[in-house]
Amino acid sequence: MARAATTSDAFNAVAEPRRREILNFIALQERPVGEIVDSLGLEQPSVSKHLRVLLEVGLVNVRRDGRRMLYRTNAEAIRPLHEWTETFERYWRHQLSRVKERAERKSNPNDSGPDFISRRKDDLDGNKN
Repeated sequence: MARAATTSDAFNAVAEPRRREILNFIALQERPVGEIVDSLGLEQPSVSKHLRVLLEVGLVNVRRDGRRMLYRTNAEAIRPLHEWTETFERYWRHQLSRVKERAERKSNPNDSGPDFISRRKDDLDGNKN
C-alpha cells in the first residue's frame, strides 16, 4: 500500500520532526515566521514549507498583522492526535507502575508480595551437585 502524502492528514504531517518542533514552539503563543526561523535555527524556506503543510491539514491557523503572518496551533485539530496518544500514555503508565512495584519489592525484603529471583544459567548448573 502506498504511503499517504504528508498533507493528507494530521498524523502524516506530524510524522516530520521539524513540524513537531514548530508546533511545540507556537503552542502557547502565536509567532511570526521570522521568529520561528530564528528560534529553531531552520532556514526560512523550510519553515514556510512546513507551516504550509501544517496549515493545509488544519493544525495551525494564520492571521495577517500588517506585513507579518502570525501562526498559532489549532487546538481543536490537535485533539485527535492527543486522544490517540493517550492510549499509549495509559499503557506506559501501567508499565512504569509495574516496574516501580517490582523495584519496591526488591528493596523491601519484608514485603509479602511474590518473590522474583533471577537466576543465571551458571547458578542453576552449580546447584546440580
